[in-house]
Amino acid sequence: MSNEQPPTGVVRRRRRLSDAETAQRMLDAAVATVEHTGLTVSLDHLSFEDVIRDAGVARSAVYRRWPYKDLFLSDLLKELARRAPAAAGADGQIGEAAVRRLARERLDQLATAQGRRELCGELLRQGALRDFAAMRASTQWRTYIALHATFLGLTDDDLRREVRSALAAAEHDLNDRIARSYRELTDLLGMRLRPDLHTTFEELATTLNATMRGFVLTSLARPDLAETRRRPGAFGATDEVEWSQPALGVAATALSFLEPDPDITWDAARLARIRETL
Repeated sequence: MSNEQPPTGVVRRRRRLSDAETAQRMLDAAVATVEHTGLTVSLDHLSFEDVIRDAGVARSAVYRRWPYKDLFLSDLLKELARRAPAAAGADGQIGEAAVRRLARERLDQLATAQGRRELCGELLRQGALRDFAAMRASTQWRTYIALHATFLGLTDDDLRREVRSALAAAEHDLNDRIARSYRELTDLLGMRLRPDLHTTFEELATTLNATMRGFVLTSLARPDLAETRRRPGAFGATDEVEWSQPALGVAATALSFLEPDPDITWDAARLARIRETL
């Protein structure tokens, strides 16, 4: 005879999830799996049953929503595109903390055009080293890159247009934030876009974004690009600091768009205002 006692008290039944909640949990679980493993050129490696288990939802509800795995994968591609990372520890922006710290340390450099250019170059160097390392280590960025290859091969025209639209929206959002970051940087350092280029901060952001991604993609086969070495006098700097090839490429690109603004008068009053702002 068993000594086990029947459970006592009120046993609460788990609330039944709505179809919308089931769908969102499934997509969240699948996105988490892809972000952990990275996206291949297809999604065949993704187990539908594993996603159901990880999502903690009823199989019947899932199959009611998606009778076939392919239907779920179509929705997953759109969800991945919508969540396309603007940043995974790397966003192409000039970090505010780095700007404030470096400008405080080298406030005297702002008094000359060469000093401002060197300060700008150092900020670009630090940001490029950070972003390159973060992007190479991020499965989210690899997923984002693979998404571009994946959606181009989709045979469903409507799905391909939806994924393209979601990726384009994510690209515009990221580009706008990079452009805003550089606009604020140039305002602080008394720099400007070179008038002879007839360009915009948005075009600068697009160019820098494409440059960094090109280096990240190339580094998958050429890991030596991640190496840094000390280079004296880069961009007129007096310090001998570590530059990687991607950092040199990004800084050279940005500085080819920018120049010290000759219309700004750097006097004691302006430096005092900047010191107060920092």
